[in-house]
Amino acid sequence: MTNLLDVSRNSVAQFLQCSQRLEGELPMAIAISQPISICLINQKGGCGKSSTCFHLAGAFAALGKRVLLVDVDPQGSISQAFFGSDAVEQMPVWETVAALFDDECNHIDPQQLIRETHIENISVLPANQHLARFNNPAPEQGGVMQFALREFLEPLEAFDVILFDCPPNLYQCSWNAMIATRHVLIPIPPEDFGTQGIPAVHQAVANARILNPSLRRLGHLITRTDSRILIHREYESRLRQLYDELVLRSTLPELSAFKVALACRNPVQMHAPRTKAAMRVRQLAGEIIDRISNKTQHREAA
Repeated sequence: MTNLLDVSRNSVAQFLQCSQRLEGELPMAIAISQPISICLINQKGGCGKSSTCFHLAGAFAALGKRVLLVDVDPQGSISQAFFGSDAVEQMPVWETVAALFDDECNHIDPQQLIRETHIENISVLPANQHLARFNNPAPEQGGVMQFALREFLEPLEAFDVILFDCPPNLYQCSWNAMIATRHVLIPIPPEDFGTQGIPAVHQAVANARILNPSLRRLGHLITRTDSRILIHREYESRLRQLYDELVLRSTLPELSAFKVALACRNPVQMHAPRTKAAMRVRQLAGEIIDRISNKTQHREAA
């Protein structure tokens, strides 16, 4: 099995040489001038939030970037992707992100909460069912709890990229992620139910900016698309008409390589680096870096 872990030890040029670009795409930006933090959020489940986090982390890690995945979903999907469901379910509250919200957990040690994975450069702040009791549906009334994630993460200097995997709602966990991050990425499948919650997410971002003025919408990411399906093409066209450059050029299609890699607990970048799926994730990582670095024209939320 081909493994790109050695890429992080080699030059970026060597990595790009084996990372064949899709036709018509701009070269991938490499430099990350400052730490990147992104929360992936949508009210609907099945949008590809966890899968995107998982595979995107692999793309950044392959570039030698130190990645922290913050799991703020009580389902713990991103945690289980790396550590397995049994191990995650058995984690006590003080070894998960729920410790940040639990008054009974004192003297929280980042080294105890943040776990390294079997993938070089990827660490996880895990979550499981313990987090559910703190996911208040009225986050604005959470008092100091609203800042739990930000206060924990701000002193950390060990990571270049922080990705937040949010639950399929806009309650306390998603709110905390928006308070702690600088960018919001909204995965949207090209179907009716996937697009209905967009205005609510935009409003939640606007509300969160009261407490986090630096928060910006990075854009909408079209996920789980199949160009052979007419309705998918029509929805994508409509989204691009409605939101213009706020919709990322990159898309993540419904490809079996994503699922196979996830089942093997390896991001597709490590599991099958020459597949179309891996190239699409590299393409997405490049566009994200470009947008954050202001190297491409895009519409920023007012």
